Amino acid sequence: MSDKTSNEQELSRNEVADHLQELAREIRGEGPADIAVGNKNVGLSPASVIEYDIAVEERSPMLGGERETITVTLDWEVENAT
Repeated sequence: MSDKTSNEQELSRNEVADHLQELAREIRGEGPADIAVGNKNVGLSPASVIEYDIAVEERSPMLGGERETITVTLDWEVENAT
């Protein structure tokens, strides 16, 4: 089974930084992490080792206007509590 929860907003730079800091606090903590996605909180179980991927894309004006995109992906296998 696969569930996906997503949210897209336009925020100020400071608001984006606040969201990223909150995400970092949740990932850094021990045990489960409550991740805010829009008006919903999703409970996740980050592993002790997390796969981290970051990509930056710069698009030229020939493709519809200058645009820059950063994509960050965090991926882990859920560790079973035994």
